[in-house]
Amino acid sequence: MGMLSAKSDYECLRDARISENMARMEMLGLLRCAGELSDIASSHRAAGSATPRNRKPPRPRGAMSMMTPLRRSSRLAAATPTGSTSTNRRSARLNGQSVQHKALPPKGALSKLAAAAAEEADDDDEEENLELVVDKKRVPALQERRCDSKGRGGVYDSVLGICCHFCRQKKLCSEEDCKRCGKGDLKQPCLGKTECSSCHSSNGILCRACLKVRYGEEMEEVRKNKNWMCPHCIEEKGIKKFWICNSSLCLKKRKIPPTGIAIYNAREQGYESVAHLLMDRLKRQAF
Repeated sequence: MGMLSAKSDYECLRDARISENMARMEMLGLLRCAGELSDIASSHRAAGSATPRNRKPPRPRGAMSMMTPLRRSSRLAAATPTGSTSTNRRSARLNGQSVQHKALPPKGALSKLAAAAAEEADDDDEEENLELVVDKKRVPALQERRCDSKGRGGVYDSVLGICCHFCRQKKLCSEEDCKRCGKGDLKQPCLGKTECSSCHSSNGILCRACLKVRYGEEMEEVRKNKNWMCPHCIEEKGIKKFWICNSSLCLKKRKIPPTGIAIYNAREQGYESVAHLLMDRLKRQAF
């Protein structure tokens, strides 16, 4: 019990500091000032409780509206008849006035008019686009800038160019007989881009370079084959096992990281294209 009742060194040091601080405060007169301030505060509280605040009685609701006139605009004041405080907005039919309705054309005529207007608008837009593309100065300049190599092309054109599914570049092709890229004719297809016979969508559009490097196919063979299908459709239909579209968009959908520039690695290992390299890898993973 003696051991438990004895103070620890920390408690002894704490008591010594408390007594030292109290003596210092007494010497500075802080304790006396604190007592005076507490007495002043208590006297103010007592005085406030003895005399309650004088509050004005609540004004009856609607008194101000009875004492002051309503503020209304000059337009409403002029339109309001004498003795009335509000104006009712009513239609001519409810006020007893005669209403004349415009005669509408029959339903068949409406559809014909709409179709004619839409066709006229399409013709105007097409003429504007053709005037924009078929420019006497613009087309020769594009011809001079077109490169001779049959790759992706070297001239980017947002109007004439068709976007490749893999490289996503709208470049003019370098095919000699291409009327779209050579003469600026929007109605003609691009001979330097493929078209899938199955989907006829942007997934089947590949330029010559991407077709060769990524899938090992030649543009001349694709043109001869009228039933040519893009790698995207071959993958979806399961025609060729382990054959996939290796564009970054399609690989991300399969949760496969994009390959980047993998053609050099594929050729070093003896593969014809990147698609053949990926096909071999998928076979190994399956077995």
